[in-house]
Amino acid sequence: MLVSSAHPRKLLQRAAAVAAAALLVAGCGLDSHSEGATAGAPDAVTADPALVHTASGTVRGTVNPDLRFFGGIPYAAPPLGALRFRPPAPAPPWDGARDGAKPGARCIQDPKGDLEMGRNTSEDCLTLNVWTPPVQASGERRPVLVWLHGGGFINGSSSIYNSTRLTTRGDVVVVTVNYRLGALGFLAHPALGAGSDVGNYGLADQQAALRWVRDNIAAFGGDPDKVTIAGESAGGMSVCDHLVAPDSAGLFRGAIIASGPCQAQGALPEATDASLAYAQAAGCGDPAVAADCLRSLPVDKLRKPVWYYGIGENMLSGPVAGTTLLPVDPMRAISDGGAARVPVMIGTTRDEFTLFVALQYLRAGKRFHADAYPRLLESTFGADAGAVTEHYPLDRYGGSAAVAYSTAVTDAAFACVADRIGDALVADAPVYGYEFADPAPPTPDPLRKLPFPVGASHSLDLRYIFNMGGAPPPTPPQVALSDQMIDYWSSFVRDGRPSADGAPEWPALTGGEHDPRMSLRPDGSRLVTDYDQVHQCAFWATLQH
Repeated sequence: MLVSSAHPRKLLQRAAAVAAAALLVAGCGLDSHSEGATAGAPDAVTADPALVHTASGTVRGTVNPDLRFFGGIPYAAPPLGALRFRPPAPAPPWDGARDGAKPGARCIQDPKGDLEMGRNTSEDCLTLNVWTPPVQASGERRPVLVWLHGGGFINGSSSIYNSTRLTTRGDVVVVTVNYRLGALGFLAHPALGAGSDVGNYGLADQQAALRWVRDNIAAFGGDPDKVTIAGESAGGMSVCDHLVAPDSAGLFRGAIIASGPCQAQGALPEATDASLAYAQAAGCGDPAVAADCLRSLPVDKLRKPVWYYGIGENMLSGPVAGTTLLPVDPMRAISDGGAARVPVMIGTTRDEFTLFVALQYLRAGKRFHADAYPRLLESTFGADAGAVTEHYPLDRYGGSAAVAYSTAVTDAAFACVADRIGDALVADAPVYGYEFADPAPPTPDPLRKLPFPVGASHSLDLRYIFNMGGAPPPTPPQVALSDQMIDYWSSFVRDGRPSADGAPEWPALTGGEHDPRMSLRPDGSRLVTDYDQVHQCAFWATLQH
């Protein structure tokens, strides 16, 4: 069983559970646009040092004529010992110049989804990287993009997102952030805090990073008053959390949500039960000493995530609503007008869920035969399976159950959810909607050998913004699309409105049925007004309750 439950929230929860494997798509190594670019450092750096003074100490970065890079900067104290399962503490000061030539260690990962098999991971991982153009002679400060990585809240790191082209072409400062993952980031055991003041340590880390940016980014040539937060998948969901989290207020002036609908939040009662069971299994079942016991365990005993949902054979970890940090579920808060009043870009890829079907095919050996389609829909949509079959008949998709199923879940859990979020936000601030619609983007080799096309699947848009390898080089039209997307993104970071020279004008959403969205395509980006109809959002709205 791939997923269960008819409600799009449950579908998204299942999608996020395997999102860590999307790192297969993100790739690493050489970038197709810039020969010699690596996933962790800027292109063709020189040995000439660059020194920047932060509140905690001096950082020695690397510099070339077009780019400066400062990696592995602590934004909080190592969450070790008594600081484990606590909100992040201020970073301690250091003497001399700290080496910032490369990113810091990755946070502890889920061993089953970690492509690096636990290498370069540490509990001491609360660091960030700063990518900045050369200092301007005028002293003028540049706008700042803070990137929150994806990976289902159990995998991923800041080092994956080489920001060379985004920084140099976009002329913006980019900050990529590590935050605690899995149990270390989200265990909501009642012994770890008072009342609802538990869990969400990973989200608190992100807030600490945003405060660090506020207090230190000017030293790197960034403008602390022009900060935009952005993220994809779990990172996009994190952006949704910050839009409604009280302690995130005032830390940013714009937000970009990429492929991250906001409804994958757990509720505190269920998270409490799961956390108690997790502690019991770890040998810390006695409530009187559970906190000390959990904080003293060897970290290897905490690599396995705490799972808050059981959907078939797949599970999900992540943020918890009803807590001090996240009092209200983001979807409810957004619907009730409780989100930060800042400009928002929100979008999805055309074929989001094909990635997750592909991973089931490749990793679990699942075959999506046509004769199994009715059972697959029933296990996923329950009593609504018949209605879904009528709207997504196999013959419309060439008899491919994989394509038909992926299309249905893409519409239910991604496209139409993003549509609802956009509609709810337009009352308070400009919202710009988009869809990445390259039908054949550069794709890692395993995904090119499937018996069904993955198309514009989840995460394949990232290599148009960041320098990522692991796939064939882009065609000239795809390079042009990448340039255009960087121009749109960086313009939004500068002034809260996406625009690009020689590209179509991008109007804000109105909340209407035929809202204009930007369709990002290598054969020419264009405004479309049939997004709701293509993704059958009126139909999915009837299944929300």
